[in-house]
Amino acid sequence: MHSFFSAILHSLGSGSWPHIVREAAVATAVFLAVFIGFLWMRRLTLRRLRAVVRGEFSQHLYELLADLFTRVGNFEYALVAFYIAVRPLNLNAEFDNILRIVLVAVLSFRAALIIQEALAYFLRKTPMFASEDSNTKAVFQNVRLMLNGAVWVGIVAFILENMGVNITTAVAGLGIGGVAIALAAQQILGDLFSSFVIFVDKPFKVGDFIVVDNLMGTVEHVGIKTTRLRSLSGELLVMANSDLTKSRLHNYQQMTQRRVVFGFGVTYQTSYEKMRAIPGMIREIVCAVEKTRLDRVNFKNFGDSSLNFEVVYYVLSPDYSVYMNVQESINLAMLDLFAKEKIDFAYPTQTVFLAR
Repeated sequence: MHSFFSAILHSLGSGSWPHIVREAAVATAVFLAVFIGFLWMRRLTLRRLRAVVRGEFSQHLYELLADLFTRVGNFEYALVAFYIAVRPLNLNAEFDNILRIVLVAVLSFRAALIIQEALAYFLRKTPMFASEDSNTKAVFQNVRLMLNGAVWVGIVAFILENMGVNITTAVAGLGIGGVAIALAAQQILGDLFSSFVIFVDKPFKVGDFIVVDNLMGTVEHVGIKTTRLRSLSGELLVMANSDLTKSRLHNYQQMTQRRVVFGFGVTYQTSYEKMRAIPGMIREIVCAVEKTRLDRVNFKNFGDSSLNFEVVYYVLSPDYSVYMNVQESINLAMLDLFAKEKIDFAYPTQTVFLAR
């Protein structure tokens, strides 16, 4: 740092003092003129943008452009003005190079922030981002993070190139290393791709109750690599996205009704007349329960120790608790009616005949 300022003083001291004072005065005048000119241009541009606003979209676009313009602060304007002012002075080459690198770094950093803000604006304006689906919002958040990462990688590469770093060699080295990393992280990349498959195909969303193999739970979060489920017993299940896309998945949240099949058996001592009457009894019981739609009641087959019936009906709700309450009401009504009609439910029995 000491040698840096010494180089500046040496460059300024190479001429006579009147000459130095004159050059410093000219540079100061140029600096003030350029700096004030930048401020005036910013104010004029904002006024012009406000004058051409037409419609709701234009209003939002003006707000975006105005915000982007105001994000370029006075420090950046002053730095550019200073660079322009000192260029004619033919200062030390080291000072000129360092000033150029500082200028590139500061402006690149500001450009990255502006690009991030513009990307966020256009992502928010997409119809999918406006969706209330939390799964869609989560994926868009991941997309935004990756786009921001790409912007910063590009900005850093640009700064390094202006500092004299051989970017081509570095990129080639990163390419070879990237292949090795990709081979080592192919599972992670597979999960990343699966997260986009889930977003596009939408087999489930946050809040859905799903069953995967022998695991079940409510979806709480869909991330880049994993999806989190809250099980019925309360623990958190974390599953890789690739496992979800490869598995057979049951999404009970998408049901509009639930099909129920159950059977029962009566004893072989039941009379023919009561056997003929039982389907009608079951129809009345099922139809009397709210949120049900009967499909069929049939005398199904002759069992080893029972005459078997099969009942098929629909619960007009996807809620499992509603289904259990409906089935309970049907069971209790069957017990009461069969007791009154003296119809016995069958249970496993054997009759042994002994011959003398």
